[in-house]
Amino acid sequence: MTHFIAFSDGRLEGGGLSLRCALGKGGVLPAAEKREGDGASPAGIWPVRRVWYRPDKGPAPETGIPAIALRPEDGWCDAPGDARYNQWVPLPCPARHERLWRADGLYDLIVELGYNDDPPVAGKGSAIFVHVARPGYLPTEGCVALAEGDLRAVLKRLQGGSVIEIRA
Repeated sequence: MTHFIAFSDGRLEGGGLSLRCALGKGGVLPAAEKREGDGASPAGIWPVRRVWYRPDKGPAPETGIPAIALRPEDGWCDAPGDARYNQWVPLPCPARHERLWRADGLYDLIVELGYNDDPPVAGKGSAIFVHVARPGYLPTEGCVALAEGDLRAVLKRLQGGSVIEIRA
């Protein structure tokens, strides 16, 4: 099992790697204080569920976790009152959601973290991913973000039972 730690000072360590990363614009909060839309990354140890990738941008990434090819009609529900909250949804979706197929490249690779998903609690936060960083490592909406090459290096080290820890 590989254990990566994302520190609030902007570095991710584990698997023999030390990489620059971005975290939430709202800082790092204890998971008990995390709320939908606060822009914070939830502190804690989160299991790695699966990776989503853009097949039009290249082949499936090398990884030991399940890899799913994204489609333009893939979304993620972030509407706390919806039964599909913090889950994949097909688009179009009448509830508030994020589009996973994005033009900006941030979601070309997405590692789905097991935060607030067993079962999801309405309003505790959704769509906590590890994804591609914006230029300059600008803060995220609560995710962990890495340069694409660094994210691919992390993916090579992930396997069933791997976790990503977010620390303040």
